[in-house]
Amino acid sequence: MAKKDKDIKTNAMRILDRSNIAHEVVTYECGEFTDGVSIARKLGEPEELMYKTLVTEGKSGEYFVFVIPVAKELDLKKAAKSVGEKSVEMIHVKDINKITGYIRGGCSPIGMKKSYVTVVDGSAESLCKIIISGGRIGSQIIMDPHDLAAVVNGKFSDIIHKEN
Repeated sequence: MAKKDKDIKTNAMRILDRSNIAHEVVTYECGEFTDGVSIARKLGEPEELMYKTLVTEGKSGEYFVFVIPVAKELDLKKAAKSVGEKSVEMIHVKDINKITGYIRGGCSPIGMKKSYVTVVDGSAESLCKIIISGGRIGSQIIMDPHDLAAVVNGKFSDIIHKEN
């Protein structure tokens, strides 16, 4: 069961508050990492609104953030092209905290240790709202995808693998 939680703020929530960006924080009971499709069910939201944050490293050694629907896969070639890299690879799970300041299952595209080039999948561009990690396990942020792109200085691009 989802509930509103205004007591525990993460970096992502503080940044949205400081920037006066409309958003809603919802929490759910969870002891450890849970996949996004299961979280959508717990929140009673369509999985198409639930987006995950993926971090990659480019051939150049730079890090890039991609925000895609939870049930989809990142197309590494499209992702690389969208950021002007020859190639990108997913970072290792053990490096998530060191690079982002977040942990697996609680990695928000907002409020990372550093500001990385961020690309939101184009599927979000036509939506009124999307749901992203709130910056810790058990916490999600519901917000306008255009506000997300603005707050992370991101852009929209087709970056998911298309099924045939």
